[in-house]
Amino acid sequence: MRIGLMADTHDRVPAIDALLREMLARDVHFVLHAGDFCSPFSLKPFQDHGVALAGVFGRNDGDPEGLRAMAAQAMGQELFESPHAMTLSDQKILVVHDIGDVVERSVLAHALVVHGHTHLQEMKTRNNTLIVNPGEACGWLYGSPSAAILDLASKHVEFIKLDGPEWKT
Repeated sequence: MRIGLMADTHDRVPAIDALLREMLARDVHFVLHAGDFCSPFSLKPFQDHGVALAGVFGRNDGDPEGLRAMAAQAMGQELFESPHAMTLSDQKILVVHDIGDVVERSVLAHALVVHGHTHLQEMKTRNNTLIVNPGEACGWLYGSPSAAILDLASKHVEFIKLDGPEWKT
C-alpha cells in the first residue's frame, strides 16, 4: 500500500492541490497529515480530488471545530488531536505534529512515525521505527512545497518537491 505523507500546509491551497495531483499520478489515494492545515478551506483540495485523509492538529490550527466540520463533509476524512496512533496494513503508526511532544518510548512502540512542525524533509530510523517528516507542503519557509510517498510494505520513502518559479517565495 502506498500512502501520501504531508504536513504544514498552512493554507497554501495551490500547493496542496499540486501535491495531491502528483500523488494521484503515482497511485496514492490516502494521505497522513501531521498538522498545521490552518484553515478549514485547506481541506478542499482533498475533497475535490476524493483523497482520503487522516490527520492531526498542529499548533497553527486555529479553528479545529471548523476543520472537523469540513472533514465531516467528505467520506474518509478524519482529524484527531496530536499525537494519534493507528494501525494501517498491520503496522502501528503514530502521527504527531511536533515529535518533541512525545516520549522516546512512545516513538519506538510504532513501526512508523510521521511528524511535521520543523518544515524540513527528514527520514531516519531508530531501532525498527521509521521516522519521517515530509517537509512543508506550503513551501513558505524553504521555497518549494514538499511531501512524501511511503510504500508501507517496503518502507521505501520517496520525497516530492514542487519546482518552478511559481513556488518560490
